[in-house]
Amino acid sequence: MAGNPFRQVARRAAQTANEKSGNAFGNLFSIGVGSIVAIGGAGLLGLLGYESLFNVQGGYAAIKFNKLFGIVETVYGPGTHLKWPFFEVPVQFEARAKPRAIPTLTGSKDLQRVDLTIRVLSKPDVSHLATIYRTLGTDWDERVLPSLVHEVSKGVVAQFNASQLITQRPQVSGLIRDRLIQRAADFHILLEDVSIVDLDFSKEYQKSVESKQVAQQDAERAKFVVEKAQQDKQAAIARASGEARAAELIGEAVNQNPNFLKLRQLEATRDIAQIISQTQAKTYLTSDTLLVNILGERETNKRTDMK
Repeated sequence: MAGNPFRQVARRAAQTANEKSGNAFGNLFSIGVGSIVAIGGAGLLGLLGYESLFNVQGGYAAIKFNKLFGIVETVYGPGTHLKWPFFEVPVQFEARAKPRAIPTLTGSKDLQRVDLTIRVLSKPDVSHLATIYRTLGTDWDERVLPSLVHEVSKGVVAQFNASQLITQRPQVSGLIRDRLIQRAADFHILLEDVSIVDLDFSKEYQKSVESKQVAQQDAERAKFVVEKAQQDKQAAIARASGEARAAELIGEAVNQNPNFLKLRQLEATRDIAQIISQTQAKTYLTSDTLLVNILGERETNKRTDMK
């Protein structure tokens, strides 16, 4: 049995088949591992390339925070920039001026309550972004501006009375603006505009102002009445003087010429006739009514002469 040639041939064929199948599986395994390694390497390179770049938008500026060495002082403008992957993180700041309205409550020189709303247009000093981030953080406006506005507004408003705050509002706004710009510069903050958008007083003060205005109007009205009475008095005196002088002149004219009364009588007759002629109704008047009874006067004069 052991020396059967057929069994030996079959055993050798089986061994050859096993050797060939093992080699094929090994080749396939080596090819799969190589592909995985290649794909993983490409992905790793892509990730490293992605993490090595960062973009800064328009209107913004950025600095980098290094996890090993801290804040990098270099400021980066809009565009694409390089960074160490996984070790550096970009921190962006808006470099454009932002408006902000800040209400504040303060008191005037005459101890009146004043409600102010101040509008500031602010932005960070780009050349000092590292210092701003180190001391204030990215919310620098929330941390600094309200306290600065309260401090400066209280100091300026306390120098003026309530009435002066209304009449000298541009001057008050200018003082607040100048002092805010100086104080904000200490924190590397730039203020492009500062203005007072609202200024109100307590209800009690507003009522007192209204009462004062009403009293002033009443005083002006009384003053006008007094002045009018004086003018009326002077006019009456002047009119009485004129009438007395006119009567005196008429008396002198009658004494010098008796026909003066007849002239006045004829003038009165002319005025009456002119008025009646403008009416549509027909009216008949006697000579006595028209004051022109000249014939009657002549007969009266003749009888007087005969006697």
